[in-house]
Amino acid sequence: MAPQSFVLNIPDQDIADLKSRLALTRLPDAAPGEPWAFGSSVDYVRDLVAYWKDAFDWRAQEAALNAFPQFKVPLSGIDVHYLHVPGVGSNPCPLLLMHGWPGSIYEFLDIIPRLSDPARFGGDPRDAFTVIAPSLPGYGLSFRPGQMRFALPEMADCLHDLMTEVLGFNRFAVQGGDWGAGIASMIGQKYPSSVCGIHLNLLFAPRDQNVTGSSPDDARYAKQLAHWFKEEAAYQQIQGTKPQTLAFALNDSPAGLAAWMVEKFRTWSDCDGVPENAISRDRMLANISLYWFTGAIGSSFWPYYGRLHAPRWPISPAEPVTVPTGYAAFPKEIIVPPRELAAKTYTDIRRWSVMKKGGHFAAMEQPAALAEEVFQFFRPLR
Repeated sequence: MAPQSFVLNIPDQDIADLKSRLALTRLPDAAPGEPWAFGSSVDYVRDLVAYWKDAFDWRAQEAALNAFPQFKVPLSGIDVHYLHVPGVGSNPCPLLLMHGWPGSIYEFLDIIPRLSDPARFGGDPRDAFTVIAPSLPGYGLSFRPGQMRFALPEMADCLHDLMTEVLGFNRFAVQGGDWGAGIASMIGQKYPSSVCGIHLNLLFAPRDQNVTGSSPDDARYAKQLAHWFKEEAAYQQIQGTKPQTLAFALNDSPAGLAAWMVEKFRTWSDCDGVPENAISRDRMLANISLYWFTGAIGSSFWPYYGRLHAPRWPISPAEPVTVPTGYAAFPKEIIVPPRELAAKTYTDIRRWSVMKKGGHFAAMEQPAALAEEVFQFFRPLR
């Protein structure tokens, strides 16, 4: 299991193929009504595709990723890709930093320097982390065609092994959003002696609409859930029931892939209806391009399939997470549960911060604010 240094270099012909496919995009007609009312705006996607084809510089984004030390290691039957950025400080704490869907390691390019070298940004070098940021198994550069599929429990085991068996960390910190938060929760649940704590910007609290009580927070949560299940959850059902069918379309059409993903970047970020208000267009397209070049979109659906088809969902009050837990509640997060309800699953919540701005893609939207929350939470746990 010796790690091998890795540098990303997408072949020129793959970039040319992408541009050719973008040039042949056949857009649908726009349904009557507001542009984003029924999914991605046709006019927006038209403009995004033109920019992707004519102005987007993949090599610049590739170089931005290659500025960080990267490795691959055989683990759990696949080659796991990860960034390993040493902390700059007297005693850096190892931090496992995990993305979700439709994210990638491109979410972390702005926050990793803040976490690994806080003094560079006016912070305390004693807060420094040595950051391990993997491409989740089955995502991006941790994917090759034909490999086994990973649901969250298998991801948790694999990445715990990465930290302990490959990198030799006996105890480490964990941070995650989206599926990364689910993996963090499972690592904390299954391997409590390995972690000093977990910090999350998404909580896996019960989403049964019948569990809410009568407080204002309960009423707000019930309203969020009702809207979620009526208007926003269809992608989960498709990705969780027919992942192979959807993969045909999104693996063949870059415009389709972009439309499928950008609607989530818009809906889930604190952007006032314009994705670029929260996330730069180049960084968003770098993320989408990584899915395209690696062909990993079908494999990336597997956590959804695993969740819908598991005999039970392990992150629940029946199997609580007992390690110290911190939570940053960003105002435009998909769903923010009441603390009282979350505490039934996460029984040792040490920090609950209501953030001023930001959404689901916190590391891209608000890297400074999220980094400060991570420092504050882990400072007494080191």
